[in-house]
Amino acid sequence: MPEFTVSPVVESPDLITIKTQPIHIPQSHGEDLGPISDFAPESWSYNPESIEEYYSKRFLAVLHRLISIALQSSWFFLSLWWDKLRGINPKDNRKRAIQLREILTRLGPAYIKIGQALSTRPDLVPPYYLDELTSLQDHIPSFPNEIAYRFIEEELGESPEAIYAEISPQPLAAASLGQVYKGKLKNGEQVAIKVQRPDLIRRITLDIYLMRNLASWAQQVFKFIRSDLVSITDELASRIFEEINYIQEGKNAEKFAKFYGYLPEIYVPKIYWKYTGRRVLTMEWIEGTKLTDIQKVQAKGINATHLVEVGVQCSLRQLLEHGFFHADPHPGNLLAMDNGQLAYLDFGMMSQIKPYQRYGLIEAVVHLVNRDFESLAYDYVKLDFLQPDTDLSPIIPALSQVFGNALGASVAELNFKSITDQMSAMMYEFPFRVPAYYALIIRSMVTLEGIAIGIDPNFKVLSKAYPYVAKRLLTDPSQELRTSLKNLLFKDGSFRWNRLENLLRNAKDSQEYDIDIVLEQATEFLFSERGLFIREYFIDEVIHAADLLGRRTWFTASTIVRKQVGLAVEETPSDFKNNGQTTEHLKNILKILQETPGFDHMHLVTIATKLLVKPEIKQMGQKIVEGLMQKVVARLIYNLLLDWDKPQDRKSTISLTKKSLYIAS
Repeated sequence: MPEFTVSPVVESPDLITIKTQPIHIPQSHGEDLGPISDFAPESWSYNPESIEEYYSKRFLAVLHRLISIALQSSWFFLSLWWDKLRGINPKDNRKRAIQLREILTRLGPAYIKIGQALSTRPDLVPPYYLDELTSLQDHIPSFPNEIAYRFIEEELGESPEAIYAEISPQPLAAASLGQVYKGKLKNGEQVAIKVQRPDLIRRITLDIYLMRNLASWAQQVFKFIRSDLVSITDELASRIFEEINYIQEGKNAEKFAKFYGYLPEIYVPKIYWKYTGRRVLTMEWIEGTKLTDIQKVQAKGINATHLVEVGVQCSLRQLLEHGFFHADPHPGNLLAMDNGQLAYLDFGMMSQIKPYQRYGLIEAVVHLVNRDFESLAYDYVKLDFLQPDTDLSPIIPALSQVFGNALGASVAELNFKSITDQMSAMMYEFPFRVPAYYALIIRSMVTLEGIAIGIDPNFKVLSKAYPYVAKRLLTDPSQELRTSLKNLLFKDGSFRWNRLENLLRNAKDSQEYDIDIVLEQATEFLFSERGLFIREYFIDEVIHAADLLGRRTWFTASTIVRKQVGLAVEETPSDFKNNGQTTEHLKNILKILQETPGFDHMHLVTIATKLLVKPEIKQMGQKIVEGLMQKVVARLIYNLLLDWDKPQDRKSTISLTKKSLYIAS
């Protein structure tokens, strides 16, 4: 099989035309199958048992890797200690930041991933270190072109010159698992050509083997660790194995586009399947600027903060709507396009959340907002943080203590990291276990929040997230969220109008919020079996309001007559005062609806017309009339008894009767 090099063409400064020339590639640079054939079948899925069996028989290879890691990391920590002795602040020492970046690069893909995660946390990492770690996102040293071209030919069955019209002379970006060239197809379409690194499988599986055994050892020795570290390691390893299979990455990209590509400000590049294999991925070339490069983004007239909000809204849909989410949203994977769209790249590391977990997360947010810490404790059981037989009695006050003061002002004032930090401290005191799926959620959300803080230090993820949660509560027909909505709006038989106003006010700011759908679903739910409790509450409210209106009207008329005839004016009944709150709330709600995009008064008329013919309306009308009549009769009898002068021995009976009738009224 002939190998090839490339020679430049004058016609394009960025691209070159491919011309083949036979060269020799040493075998050590060739395919990385080696031991992988023992534990990676055709599906290339993660198999911890096979990895364990393979490396348990290769003590020298494991020992060599351990020594390498120990030497490089210990030298770094000794350097920090020496700086401290000399009075040098390690945080302000760029030399140490460069040293850390170089160590992570030498240690390989798994450790580069750790550096990438740290590079998104300006609130945790000092500026010099942040600058150096940021380069790990797409400035890793590249591997030789001839190896990349060989992989292209082996994977796609044709030489690169037969596939691509042009290709960049050097990779434009090199990351932990591969490097990317800019190319052009024969039909003129510009593409990104992603080629996997050589010797990747062996290095990753060896590090996974070490991490997994270290996790197992730590769980056995340190009893205070209640998180299932082995499961978390397995979850991360499964995602990495999917990430090194570019066919799976292509499928992930198309699935992501199907779920979220319809959003007007989200863009997902096209995959060219004809030119894609396990180690080679050809996708649409995206022109854009890294979201964190604020000056360049703003110079193009793009609002970087708004694009972060777009990313937050998209992430909420990923986590809570479809459960298919991007688990590696570092700045190198989020580009601000010139047309103002946010482009997602690199769909290798994805994860999924099951429906009960998605609803459980929304319910937990509702209970947190509602300060219902007892229900929040049960949420942790449903979300697999606690065993079903766990005694929750000491956990409930702990949750109240952790969140009670923090939620004093507003949930929107909390950032995601502050919540996770407070929860982490509490989890060590009680038998919490962090499920594997949650570890990736935390990584994804904390990374996104880190990007947001880098752009706007005052950015609050929860503040931007609650409108979406409000929209879901008002529009999702699922039994779980209907129950959550009920718990949010009702307490001890009383309707909390302020909560409904807050939901409507927040939801109207959410993307794709359709007020017509809300009104239709609200009326549909109201007249379903599940809405019976609301109808009964509504009947009681109407009866009370109508009765109060009648009494007020009678009192006002009688007061006018008494004044005219010279009689003493009776004192205004206490229950006449401060009883216009429901009316005020209804006015507020109508005002919010009027401010909601897409609201049409005529739609209310249409809904009212449809409701009038429903049998439930007639039944409600009958109950309202009956309730009013009962109140009128009860009050009439009460007044008659009040004026009825009877012997002393019957006063106690009359008094008791009057009290009973008054209570009934």
